[in-house]
Amino acid sequence: MAQLSEKNSPNRPKPLEYTRNIGISAHIDAGKTTCSERILFYSGVVHKIGEVHEGTAVTDWMEQERERGITITSSAISCNWTTKEGPYAGIEQQINLIDTPGHVDFTAEVERSLRVLDGAVAVFCAVAGVQPQSETVWRQMNKYNVPRIAFINKMDRTGADFYGAVNDIKTKLNGNPHPLFLPIGAEDKFIGLIDLVKMKAFVYDEKDPMGIKFNEIDIPEEYREAAEKYRLELIEAVADFDDDIMVRFLDGDTSFTDDELRRGIRKATLSREFVGVIPGSAFKNKGVQMMMNAVVDYLPSPLDVPPIKAYAEGDEDVPSLEIVSDDFAAPAVLAFKLWSDPFVGKLVFIRVYSGVVKKGMQVYNPRTRKTERISRLLVLKADKRDDIDEAYSGSICAIIGAKDIATGDTLCDRDHELRLEPPTFPEPVIAMSIEPKSKADQEKLSLALARLSDEDPTFVVTTNQETGQTLIAGMGELHLEIIRDRLMREFKVEADAGKPQIAYRETITKPADGVGKFVRQSGGRGQYGHAEIKIEPLEKGKHYEFVNEIVGGVIPKEYIKPTEDGIKEAMLNGVVAGYPVVDVKVRLVFGSFHEVDSSEMAFKMAGIFAFKDAMKNAAPILLEPIMKVEVTTPDEYQGDIMGDINRRRGQIQGMETKGNLCNIRAFIPLETMFGYATDIRSLSSGRASYSMEPSHFEQVPANVLKQVQEGAAKRAQR
Repeated sequence: MAQLSEKNSPNRPKPLEYTRNIGISAHIDAGKTTCSERILFYSGVVHKIGEVHEGTAVTDWMEQERERGITITSSAISCNWTTKEGPYAGIEQQINLIDTPGHVDFTAEVERSLRVLDGAVAVFCAVAGVQPQSETVWRQMNKYNVPRIAFINKMDRTGADFYGAVNDIKTKLNGNPHPLFLPIGAEDKFIGLIDLVKMKAFVYDEKDPMGIKFNEIDIPEEYREAAEKYRLELIEAVADFDDDIMVRFLDGDTSFTDDELRRGIRKATLSREFVGVIPGSAFKNKGVQMMMNAVVDYLPSPLDVPPIKAYAEGDEDVPSLEIVSDDFAAPAVLAFKLWSDPFVGKLVFIRVYSGVVKKGMQVYNPRTRKTERISRLLVLKADKRDDIDEAYSGSICAIIGAKDIATGDTLCDRDHELRLEPPTFPEPVIAMSIEPKSKADQEKLSLALARLSDEDPTFVVTTNQETGQTLIAGMGELHLEIIRDRLMREFKVEADAGKPQIAYRETITKPADGVGKFVRQSGGRGQYGHAEIKIEPLEKGKHYEFVNEIVGGVIPKEYIKPTEDGIKEAMLNGVVAGYPVVDVKVRLVFGSFHEVDSSEMAFKMAGIFAFKDAMKNAAPILLEPIMKVEVTTPDEYQGDIMGDINRRRGQIQGMETKGNLCNIRAFIPLETMFGYATDIRSLSSGRASYSMEPSHFEQVPANVLKQVQEGAAKRAQR
């Protein structure tokens, strides 16, 4: 090994080079949590394997997760791993691993985890290949430039097709996948793996169901040709990223040592343009050790990732600082997740990008302009917690004692103020009203909703100004169902929920002018505010932009922000059906004021009136959320399923057949998807399955618009 970096503090328990911060991400039910449980077992953290289907998985520690057999919240695990061969042979590595949810309703957990991780394992089902949520997590990995390896799981299942799954990664995800191992057999005949680096085969001992024992043998003759073919392809692919290998390969030399090839694969993986692929069956305890060896050999340490961009004090749009992992630098810490723990209170999960964070130290939060004291530091092993005194750069841990920290906040040194880029989250698509059952529950409900919205950036709580109703919004029906369940179990709040409502949006289709005047002058001091604005459509997804074009002081500086605050408030309730307005650029162009009667409140009201006036003239439209839906059905039900999609105003995007199963991809309005789980079961005798995720917003048809407006009018009258 090379000499250790000078960025290591002598007090560190493990050098930075020997740390891996990785996530496990995939479509729901691809086997992420089962993989995590095997990692815990093989690394010695637990001595009995937990199973998802038995409700004993360590990483699925919430009651709701164990009951439903799904992951709802990401779990942090810290364990150690030592490889027997390769550049890190015999050196114990610290693996900080986050097991993320697969269900689209909890995509925020994946988003914020990938923001702070250095590498990832993308898990795919050998039968289904690339599924819809696989595409979403792959995009999230691309967004945060996360190097990854792929684990093709469930090789023991009927219909398993390793090479088909590899091809799916290439064609559906535009990846550059290359097997590092080949499977020996498939389905119930899956007995081992062929290592294309060592050119040896590993066959599992049938007498050891835990998968600890396997025999290293020569590659069976019937697999020799395939192994040589794929090894040659692997060398050719790696040559694109390693000049030494390229020169020798072009000269016809393919006799690379194991370590030379491993070094080349590592370079290729760190470029983020190469994905090594490993087959296995986590449930049958096959291939997980090879996957973990690949994590150590090929995924980055904190020193291998590019510097993190940060905003210095005074930076507006462009970050000017670069943060590298260095124990001797000033602290730069990102709070990426909040959690209400029933035993220790508010947990704040952090990634230390540079510096050292110590128990009892004060850190500065640039958002609140306040300091926070860290009373305790914890390393988490799912639901177990180990206290530590210091967290060094590259660490992922949790702090206790913080009073006012939100998801995405930066913690730093007051003398070295900076802001790290927070993770971004999708907009909620579904909402429902919620009311406490008794007055005693009223205050408890408010506190509980505030805590839950602190934890989950995609869970939004608002109050309808006209009806006084409390509305909760999230990413889907399951998301809101889990929130209601947590209200009862964790916060002991009894509440009634209304029928789920669509989170519509409003926008404009042409530019318009608006004038807002708020004048109250009837003896004594009055109120006077006058603002004139121009609005125009903004590119989809840009939400809102405000430009101050006031010259000559026609509106004094101190009244500009109150005017903008009024505009923002007006955007919460549009003129079509009272839904939030998006994708609008507002320019404040003119106005007037009164020396005595003008006030911040008067200009806020003027901003509200000006926006409402302009929007009426801007050809406003109503937008509805469109879901990307994928249905997997036996061939005989294909016609019925497609007919049902058409009845739901769906647009079929494509179909493909795998065996006797048909995959149908479509865009369908969320408004027509309530109760779809029941309908699809009855259409297919319970044999079809589906998944959906938010895709985009589209204009509502005229007949649906009328219904929405009538519903809004009825709610306003109550």
